[in-house]
Amino acid sequence: MSSISSISSSTHEFESPSRGQQALYHLRRNPLVLIGLIIAILWIVIAFISPAVAPVAPLQQDLVNRLQAPNALFFMGSDELGRDIFSRVLWGSRITIPAGLAVIIIGSSLGVIIGAVAGYAGGLIDELLMRLTELFMAFPFIILAMAVTAALGPDIRNAVLALSAVWWPRYARILRGLVLEVKSQEFVEAAHSAGASGLYVLFRTILPNCIAPAVILATLDIGTAVISFAALSFIGLGPEPSSPEWGRMVSIGIDFFDQWWMWLFPGLAIASLVMAFNFIGDGLRDILDPRLRGE
Repeated sequence: MSSISSISSSTHEFESPSRGQQALYHLRRNPLVLIGLIIAILWIVIAFISPAVAPVAPLQQDLVNRLQAPNALFFMGSDELGRDIFSRVLWGSRITIPAGLAVIIIGSSLGVIIGAVAGYAGGLIDELLMRLTELFMAFPFIILAMAVTAALGPDIRNAVLALSAVWWPRYARILRGLVLEVKSQEFVEAAHSAGASGLYVLFRTILPNCIAPAVILATLDIGTAVISFAALSFIGLGPEPSSPEWGRMVSIGIDFFDQWWMWLFPGLAIASLVMAFNFIGDGLRDILDPRLRGE
């Protein structure tokens, strides 16, 4: 009896670590994830408090001090209309960050639902949904987004809708494959045998076991969505020209290339945000994907 209890106690010593312990382990092993989290949280906080901390309003003009290099009065310089670049970069976070997140939330949610329904239903529904997915994937997504935005008209909401409309196919393809793999498992057959409805089985039994890859992809895609939204703004298909959106600010700065501060600081803001979410996505992939942990 004592040998059994000793075996039991030794077994408890080698229990697998919890998810939180695994996350802390990966954070220690990959400090870039922590750096990404700090940068992303900092930008999100800036987006909330920018009205209180920005020195002046983003549209306030000072023609006497136009095209000023960074100095004590203009921390990041001023643009062609004398507007404070620092204030505009801070306010720009309130446009670019929500736009990028909205694209991912809308696009990934639509793709997850379409892919899950196609994989679970099969047959004609699967065929129709996958042909629609392939139709969207046949075009370069940024070109298609430009066409949709141009048709709807340059606007923040239209740019977000256009990017969301072309973002979902990858998620649909991934989720369909995962659902096809999971729906043949024994626990799914057990749920059917217990009399669970098809919607319950799909959304409460199958989907929770398929969602981790979509979460990883969505985190990695936030940076791409930010760049894509900035690209639409850069070519004039985003907010109005006076808007303090980072891509639009870079576009205006290119026209005054010698005044390097006009394009450098909004460009650095875009780069830092994209880098942060890429680091976070890599860390989530290490934590959530068992194959990368050798499990």
